[in-house]
Amino acid sequence: MNMATITTTTTTILTTMSMTDNPTAVMQLLQFTDSAFPVGTFSFSNGLETAAFEKMVTGKETLHAFARSQAWQAAFTDGVAAIHAFRAATKGDFKGVLKSDSELMLSKMNEEARTMLTRMGKKLAELGRRLYPADPLIKDWLDEINAGNTPGMYPVAQGLMFAKAGLTEKELFFSHQYGVINMVLSASLRCSRVSHYDTQEILFDLSGETERLYDLVSDMRLDEMNAFFPELDILSSLHEKGTQRMFMS
Repeated sequence: MNMATITTTTTTILTTMSMTDNPTAVMQLLQFTDSAFPVGTFSFSNGLETAAFEKMVTGKETLHAFARSQAWQAAFTDGVAAIHAFRAATKGDFKGVLKSDSELMLSKMNEEARTMLTRMGKKLAELGRRLYPADPLIKDWLDEINAGNTPGMYPVAQGLMFAKAGLTEKELFFSHQYGVINMVLSASLRCSRVSHYDTQEILFDLSGETERLYDLVSDMRLDEMNAFFPELDILSSLHEKGTQRMFMS
């Protein structure tokens, strides 16, 4: 990675991070993006566990390609739903939030992906209820989840939380992308031959693509969500039937 690439990537990150002038909102952005935020991301590898076992991911280069594929497919599904949920939440449109939730659920083909996003989504909704006890939208959404009337997908929860915190749509999308990539890279330290230096270089490099991804998906409708990643569905089916279980996906 040359100095020009590092400078460009750093400028992109700092420009995005500085979009919010409210210092409290910036602190909340860091809190929601922290890998220690208790929504259960450490329990999932997003397909990496089986990819490593099947020798599809064997080192830094293949891990980079796998993490990039995950980020791109998530942008065109989870990212779109998160943006629409955010926009609905900022307008107080509860039906719009529910529509984002149900449409995203329909876009997930494998059971492990649905389980991952609904478990993390419910945990984030429960946290949101504690952090923002006076917010009716988060309360109503959690009630609908508990009643079994809506799936409660994690990206939708992110949209609600970021809207309530006064953060921006772009910050939401960047945080979502960071979470997807970081989940894979954190899992890789436990099930593939890479170092912390490798994972940080990959994260730094892939962060430079997030601006472009946002431009590609920000105008998409919910019915335009798409994810063509058949290898991931195959890996998920192998994981469901396999004996390796460091992670739930």
